[in-house]
Amino acid sequence: MSKSLVFATNNRHKAAEIQQILENQYEILTLNDIGCATDIPETGNTFEENAALKSSYVAMHYGLDCFADDSGLEIEALNNEPGIYSARYSGTRDDHQNLELVLQRMTGISNRKARFKTVISLFFDGNYYLFEGIINGTILFIPEGSSGFGYDPIFQPEGYHQSFAQMSMEEKNRISHRALATAKLIAFLKQQEPLS
Repeated sequence: MSKSLVFATNNRHKAAEIQQILENQYEILTLNDIGCATDIPETGNTFEENAALKSSYVAMHYGLDCFADDSGLEIEALNNEPGIYSARYSGTRDDHQNLELVLQRMTGISNRKARFKTVISLFFDGNYYLFEGIINGTILFIPEGSSGFGYDPIFQPEGYHQSFAQMSMEEKNRISHRALATAKLIAFLKQQEPLS
């Protein structure tokens, strides 16, 4: 039987995606699968701390190996805001309001440099590991495109002429910050010898 590994999320699509890549080496479980209904508090000051809070919560309370991620947008001219507050920058979890607040704060600013960052924290066999993915780009002056979510319509990755929201999901997932961090996690897990 393959070793179980918890992904500290209730997003079954994200879990299934990783399960598919890892084939049968690990069984990927969600928080729902292990009966964890707790809204694990993200009280850290960095992506690293928030991801670690989630993976360590599962490890401590359920005794299971676990990984968790935290992501956000960092804009150079705004002192790396919205950062860890990306999902609730406007005081709500409304993507449109968050995006509009960024554009409002960027009014008249010529430095449009920004980056998306994902950090994955893995608790595995008694040790903690961190995996990071970063994609640099620029903040557009107006939203472009209708796919994706969050800040995708105003983020144009370096070397591309489209926003994340103008790309197909496949293309975005190939180059995104989350894809880069996940690839490092997968490479690590594939090197391990799970106990059968």
